[in-house]
Amino acid sequence: MSDPLSHRIEAKRAELIDLTQALIRVPTLNPPGQHYRDICELMQTRLSARGFECEMIRAVGSPGDSDRFPRWNLVARRTGTRPGDCVHFNSHHDVVEIGAGWTRDPFGGALEDDRIYGRGACDMKGGLAASVIAAEAFLEQHPDFAGAIEISATADEESGGYGGVAYLAQQGYFAPERVQHVIIPEPLDKDRICLGHRGGWWAEIETKGEIAHGSMPFLGDCAVRHMGAVLQAFEDRLFPAMASRHTDMPVVPEGARQSTMNINSIHGGQPENPPDFDGLPAHCVPDSCRITIDRRFLVEETADGVRDEVIALLDDLKASRANFDYDIRELNRVIPSMTDRDAPVVTTVAQAIRDMLGTDPTYVASPGSYDQKHIDRIGKLKNCIAYGPGVLELAHKPDEWVGVTDMIDSARVMGRSLEKLLTR
Repeated sequence: MSDPLSHRIEAKRAELIDLTQALIRVPTLNPPGQHYRDICELMQTRLSARGFECEMIRAVGSPGDSDRFPRWNLVARRTGTRPGDCVHFNSHHDVVEIGAGWTRDPFGGALEDDRIYGRGACDMKGGLAASVIAAEAFLEQHPDFAGAIEISATADEESGGYGGVAYLAQQGYFAPERVQHVIIPEPLDKDRICLGHRGGWWAEIETKGEIAHGSMPFLGDCAVRHMGAVLQAFEDRLFPAMASRHTDMPVVPEGARQSTMNINSIHGGQPENPPDFDGLPAHCVPDSCRITIDRRFLVEETADGVRDEVIALLDDLKASRANFDYDIRELNRVIPSMTDRDAPVVTTVAQAIRDMLGTDPTYVASPGSYDQKHIDRIGKLKNCIAYGPGVLELAHKPDEWVGVTDMIDSARVMGRSLEKLLTR
């Protein structure tokens, strides 16, 4: 750490820890979207004190936005002393449900040795904190920089990003004439540059039946049994077909280099009773069963092809299985996104990794989508990557953590990238 910027970042280690802990301690659970304004105000207080002009932006009318759970975003901008490019660091502030298996307070932000624990520590409040420290150290070292630096904390990435980056992109915040370089500090490891992500297609499938008394199921038609036939067809036909398809995209981990599908949920028959109800269920044949599927597809596939493959399987069942009927509803689709290796932000961050970490970067693609999709498709800005601290496999797991040294090293890379882009 012989260069002045690295020394400044290392001197901010305690600040970095404090900021990361403060962010984790705001329980921005999504769903439903809690405490979004609180975390934006925390960021606004810090960044406005350091000369950033801050905008609080509510994504009115976006999915999930309501007076009870408003979708708040923060965009902070610091303009330099002369014209130049704008570098934008975008981090989502929402986190997923806690889940079982924690041995620490999910929102405690406990520091143990070199790790900070908590829901969102890795994905991605550690990355947000690292980008803030990198920008602040850069501004102290280069007060006469050119162009502009933006830092955003945005909503709902964990549920598609429509109340966050998608909304901001629709409003022009990621237009190429406003922003030229975007770095998203998702947890991909400090020596890896993420160029893009696979596609996604989500759908709800409902099988239909006829209600009857459970003691005389032959007088009805069990929708759950029909769904069992769907699941068996998936096992026999769809999963083997997906396993045979592989991509040239550098997707990590290795298992994600093929097509995959997760069955997110299944429900058939009567609604579940509340936890405090101790009565017995009624005796009914279920006339409806629903599953939600999460199909991740490769750049070599198409969203329409993915959809048609599932529909063809269901139509085959309809033709061969007595009384089989279904409805299918598409919930969302995401097209794969990839940035070229010779894009300016890629080559800049790659050289910064060499300068600061003394190693060549590894180029990867993400198994799941993230907000690059909206910057690419809506904002029409191709010069975008994910780069940040954290171990990808820890995301959404119990006892999620982020390494302090990894955040420091990532901040050094981000700061050096700013030097290369804004001090020429």
